Amino acid sequence: MSSFKQLPTTKTSTTSRRWLARLLAIVALVNFCLVLFDLSYLHWRDFYLQEVPSLTQLYDPIKGIKPHRETQRYLNKVSEIEQQLIQTDLQTPQVENSLQELGNLSNELIADNPFAVANKSGTLEKIKHQMRDRVGKESAREAFATFWSQPYLSQVGWQQEINFFNTHIQPLIETNYYRSIGINGKYIDNFWLIDSPFVILFGLEFLIRSFYISRSITGLTWLEAMLRRWYDIFLLLAFWRWLRIIPVIIRLYKANLLNLEAVRAQVNRDFINNFAEEITEIVGIRLIDQAQDSIKRGDIARWLFRPETRRPYVNINNTDEVQAIASRLLQLTVYQVLPKIQPDIEALLNHNIKTVFNQSPIYRQLQNVPGVGYLPNQLAENLAKDLSETLYSTFTTILEDPVAAQLSNRLIQNFSKTLEAEVQQQHNVQEIQSLIVDLLEEIKINYVKGIAEDGVEKTLDESQQIRRIVRP
Repeated sequence: MSSFKQLPTTKTSTTSRRWLARLLAIVALVNFCLVLFDLSYLHWRDFYLQEVPSLTQLYDPIKGIKPHRETQRYLNKVSEIEQQLIQTDLQTPQVENSLQELGNLSNELIADNPFAVANKSGTLEKIKHQMRDRVGKESAREAFATFWSQPYLSQVGWQQEINFFNTHIQPLIETNYYRSIGINGKYIDNFWLIDSPFVILFGLEFLIRSFYISRSITGLTWLEAMLRRWYDIFLLLAFWRWLRIIPVIIRLYKANLLNLEAVRAQVNRDFINNFAEEITEIVGIRLIDQAQDSIKRGDIARWLFRPETRRPYVNINNTDEVQAIASRLLQLTVYQVLPKIQPDIEALLNHNIKTVFNQSPIYRQLQNVPGVGYLPNQLAENLAKDLSETLYSTFTTILEDPVAAQLSNRLIQNFSKTLEAEVQQQHNVQEIQSLIVDLLEEIKINYVKGIAEDGVEKTLDESQQIRRIVRP
């Protein structure tokens, strides 16, 4: 009985599921892009502030970002002075008081370093550097004091210096911010307000899909069905959100929106290449070591010479396959092979008989007698032919004559028993076991050496070629 329930499927439902999978993959991609934007927002906020200020106004509250009161007060005071200069003269007491107050704020700015809260101390250093270069002072305090003084602004022109401040200094000061801290002692981060709809959507989809899988496959629990979609769990976590790249890539790949075949093939190849050589060596060495241990313990000898110690053997067709194969090979040899190679056998026997005859002085003398010199050669040819025919006849008689077959079987059995008895002699067993163990040790060494020299690259190439043939 199949473990899968037969669920009716149609082309329309398959197409609908495919489009739904693509839609959810795109939604997961959008969610991941928002996650990346949130994770990188603080780092790129200065850029957004300069290029898309409306974006920072919209997203700063999500991260709990507010203008820093000290730097904002400084910028407000500069704007106030600028309005005073537009409405009144530079030399008025009102402007003089505002400039003196701004100088004090500059000293506080340098001393308190409000940029440190946002990890922007480097921005303050850049501001101080630009002010020193602007007025030609070595001290930042003196540079600010000089810059916001009536004599300096009167000498170089307040419009020019205010424009310099608004263009070069004010954008740097505006980048500073204060980030609120919640009751848990951590910075406020309301990204969950944006992320929650996605988490709810993927959570419902995860439960529905797990339920569907568990109902589709008999014996599969809901937990096991969830584990089959383990990668979707990253879409539900409120921490380590960057790990959502895993389900996003898998979903895009399964929805045929992202082609990763080349990457997948290369990753598989690298993984196999790194581990296959070691695994192959370990498996091969382990098998050979087990064989050597079995031989040293005498398990092989007991299995061969003591059949009563073997485990019960399961025979599926009541046939001795080894005896049947041997009988079939013998019949093929006698009836099919020997008749075809009989001329070769006769030639070999003829050559050997002539060689023996040539060693006889009488045979050599007969070759010198006129009229009978051909008789030795003819005798050798007839003898070789008779021997080959006798050999063939003997084999066919053994197969066809029950008595001959019985005698040959008895001969084989006696030979086996005698050989077995001699092999079981303690010194013979030990010698044979020692030789086999040494042989396996040599095979093991050369096996590992061959893997180390050749590696598995050739095997991987052959595997890929076979796959191309099987899957055109």
